[in-house]
Amino acid sequence: MWYFNGEIIKTPKTMVISDITHPKAIFRDSDMLTSLGIKPYREVTPNSRYYSRGELTLDTSGDEVVATYAGADRGVDALKENMLNTINSQVASKQGAIDWYWARADKGGTAVPSAISTYATTIYSEQATKESEVAALDTLAKIIEYEARAYTEVRKDLKADGTYHASNTTSSAVKINMLNHWTVHPDDVDAGLVSLTAD
Repeated sequence: MWYFNGEIIKTPKTMVISDITHPKAIFRDSDMLTSLGIKPYREVTPNSRYYSRGELTLDTSGDEVVATYAGADRGVDALKENMLNTINSQVASKQGAIDWYWARADKGGTAVPSAISTYATTIYSEQATKESEVAALDTLAKIIEYEARAYTEVRKDLKADGTYHASNTTSSAVKINMLNHWTVHPDDVDAGLVSLTAD
């Protein structure tokens, strides 16, 4: 996008400047744009997850025009309510994916595997823990941190044939949304993961 004489230009168009008509092709020529006083334009907006758009400040002093929207806090209580809804949705999805084990067993079929039974119990336990953790979040900063918690992940390196190296590993910093961080299904264990440790 570009900015000229109080106008935000979203797509190239024919421009009439000082009674001279310039074709929209000028927007491919940065030197021409500079000579005409047409500047690149960009917007800086707050994270819409946590803030609504507030007052706009326009800085036209540099080579680029920057429009910055102030952030208006969406409110801790409203965010926490959404977080609890997310937790409940996660639990419903995870439990729904394994309900068939019990339905099969009730019809005289194979008993529920112990790993699946343990997994189901763990999910409900983690739900209670996450609900307590969310209830304790009393500032926006704490909510933001909870949804982007710093961890160190150590993974096995991949070999050329696509299998994992027995001992070579790589460590990296990752951010994890704790609302989405659950014990994995027994059938979905990540063979390449060595460790995941909160910083």
